[in-house]
Amino acid sequence: MGRYRPPTPRSAPYITPEGAKSLREELQQLWKVERPAVTAAVHEAAKNGDRSENGDYIYGKRRLREIDRRVRYLSKRLDEVTIVDRLPVDKDKVFFGAWVTLEDDNGEELRYRIVGADEINPAGKKISIDSPLAKQLLGKRLDDQVLLTIEGKQTSYIIVEVIYELP
Repeated sequence: MGRYRPPTPRSAPYITPEGAKSLREELQQLWKVERPAVTAAVHEAAKNGDRSENGDYIYGKRRLREIDRRVRYLSKRLDEVTIVDRLPVDKDKVFFGAWVTLEDDNGEELRYRIVGADEINPAGKKISIDSPLAKQLLGKRLDDQVLLTIEGKQTSYIIVEVIYELP
């Protein structure tokens, strides 16, 4: 059985200013702090002789590969993303970066922010612009109805609030 994985679909090239700052900070941390520390540890482990049975050396090299892979990804991603830092003209319509409050049939309210794929955070109520819910919300207006089908169950939501600044 091979190791082939089909390519993942490209995510939308948008990011909020906070998300871009977070990616830059992670890149800086990996490149200036973690990589030099791991490189020094691998260097010391290499001095101990037989590298084939040296756990510090083996795991250090593995960690270096992980760091280098992430640094490469972050560098490329920061070059290709578009930072969305302007507010839309029509603030009653849902666009990228909006905080959207939804109300279901039972009167329960949910609030989400539509962000880029690199910023998703379910605990922080941030959903990707590529998610099914965000795709349904984009372009809708205040008081519009949104139908979302998950695992065969259809749920109806009404958009009760659209905000572009942090609440």
